[in-house]
Amino acid sequence: MSSLIPTMRHVRGFDVARPLSIGMLVFMMLPLVFLPLFSIFYFGISKGLASFWSALTASEAIFALKLSMITSFWATVFNVLFGLLAAYVLSRYNFWGRNALIVTISLPTAIPTAVAGFALLLLWGPYGMLGRLLRPQGIEIMFTAGAIILANIFVTFPLAFGVIKPVFDTMSRSLEEASATIGATRVQTFWHVTLPSLRGAIVSGALLTFARAVGEFGSTILRLRIRCQ
Repeated sequence: MSSLIPTMRHVRGFDVARPLSIGMLVFMMLPLVFLPLFSIFYFGISKGLASFWSALTASEAIFALKLSMITSFWATVFNVLFGLLAAYVLSRYNFWGRNALIVTISLPTAIPTAVAGFALLLLWGPYGMLGRLLRPQGIEIMFTAGAIILANIFVTFPLAFGVIKPVFDTMSRSLEEASATIGATRVQTFWHVTLPSLRGAIVSGALLTFARAVGEFGSTILRLRIRCQ
């Protein structure tokens, strides 16, 4: 009982660490996060809201916004679905090369985006490894919206996978086993038991992937040759 008294007094009394920690957090975020974001809006409207709105509603800006949103949306859809499949396989099954595959999936986060774009150009470009096989068939992937989607998928896939897989690793299999004992198929168990437990991870992975894809530039600029009509 006596060992609990100091803890209770600490909780009820004034905690000096609380204001210090909050103040330190705000102080560190001020030059690293808050001020850079503020500078964007400050200089964006420095010539007035009318000038800012005119630049935002220009045909080139609208085209760029539409292109970014559409390509980011489809990249997010693919990465969430494929990330869910990859996380399930790599969490539920042990096989030779599993750890190497996990590391390989994470590699795009360590590659500069311009290098990633150049790598995709060497693969899907007109004279690339696969692009030169598709060119005689009249199929061109580079310099299209599809190329931007491919670039976003390559760069952002580790984000969705990295959020979903840890949830699979920590998820108890008791509910899945109970579902199997009452006659549920593997698909029914996944749809009604496993998937609802992943709702939060799926939403988080989708938001991270979409935000990263919208802001992607380095890996897409090498394949973009679209003009606003």
